[in-house]
Amino acid sequence: MNLSWHIAKRYLFSRKSTNAINIITGISVFGIAIGAAALVLVLSVFNGFEDLITGMYNNFNPDVRITPASGKTFEADTALVDKLRSIYGVEAVSQSLEEVAFFEYDNNQDFGTLKGVDDNYAIVTRIDSTVKEGQFRLKDGQRALAVLGLGMRNRLGVNIDNLFAPVNVYMPKRESVGAFEQPFAKRFAYPVGTFVIQQDFDNQYVITTIDFARELLNFDNEVSALELRLNPGFDIPATYQAIQAAMGPDFVVKNRYQQEEGFFRLMKIEKWLSFAIVSLMMLMVAFNMIGALWMIVLEKQRDIAILKAMGANDNSVRNIFLSEGLLLCLFGLLLGYLIALTLFVLQKTIGIIRIPGDFIIEAYPISLRAPDFAVVALTVIAIGLLASLPPALRAKRVPAMVREE
Repeated sequence: MNLSWHIAKRYLFSRKSTNAINIITGISVFGIAIGAAALVLVLSVFNGFEDLITGMYNNFNPDVRITPASGKTFEADTALVDKLRSIYGVEAVSQSLEEVAFFEYDNNQDFGTLKGVDDNYAIVTRIDSTVKEGQFRLKDGQRALAVLGLGMRNRLGVNIDNLFAPVNVYMPKRESVGAFEQPFAKRFAYPVGTFVIQQDFDNQYVITTIDFARELLNFDNEVSALELRLNPGFDIPATYQAIQAAMGPDFVVKNRYQQEEGFFRLMKIEKWLSFAIVSLMMLMVAFNMIGALWMIVLEKQRDIAILKAMGANDNSVRNIFLSEGLLLCLFGLLLGYLIALTLFVLQKTIGIIRIPGDFIIEAYPISLRAPDFAVVALTVIAIGLLASLPPALRAKRVPAMVREE
């Protein structure tokens, strides 16, 4: 194989009998480079969006969320909370209660989700870092306060600076009511802040105290979920197993990924589908390489015949042109990496491709990961070897004849 590799390098860098071969070879290398750069950049853009959206979800979702396997709520007394706190690796536990509610503010009305939380909620999540207007504060003495998602605030027309206009919250009463009684429980909270996380959350949630939500629902110790923050380094299967064992089979324990598993699965499908589409485009570019190698085989028929007359077998001849195809791919791959890295630096520093419209960032996010380079390399090499096979098999069939001068 070393001899085949040496001859392949000589063939690649030697002068050809016609400029057409050089031109087609150059086009092949450039096409492979553009394809490799496109593959790297496609994966990098999806990585960037994944990191961005994961960060946004992590501002709202805890490390661990515990929910009932059936039903919407369960009782969480002090003993259960203390039991979870005692698990090695658990830093904090927060109780939350969610329910669909009807909101009213200054003649504007809309449905959304009321989320009542305790004082530890800002510890187990990074919700306070997402507040873009006002502050994250849920109590002011006896007054109930509320922090709204940006979409909910806009639909209700809430003015955060108006300290005397509350948001009215309505929920159906759980107990049966008479014909002349009000069917809805009503309370009000004063809006003091607006958070911006992700559109689904921003359009849906109003956050207040868990006592406020319990009073509306006429609950005592019920919660929708227990939300946990783990100590650094304890986001491991053993910790989740210990939490699940403490809760028992009637509860579902989910990590950050599992809380939004459907979304992240969809993102991975889109990522690798886009990768496959660009790979198919590279297959089309590989036809140029087939043409270049085929012309080299035709030009080197006399050399091949001499090699066979000197004892080279068919496989050795085949390996020469497989090696030459591999060399073309490697040159194209390295050039593609250089193009991709250049564009990556430009996008990171000056944002050459902008996102139109109002979005939380101005330019497309991008993130390079080492495994992606390996995947791209394997893909490009596989396509290159596949494209080299027809010319290599053609060279293998050249007869071993040498003309006498």
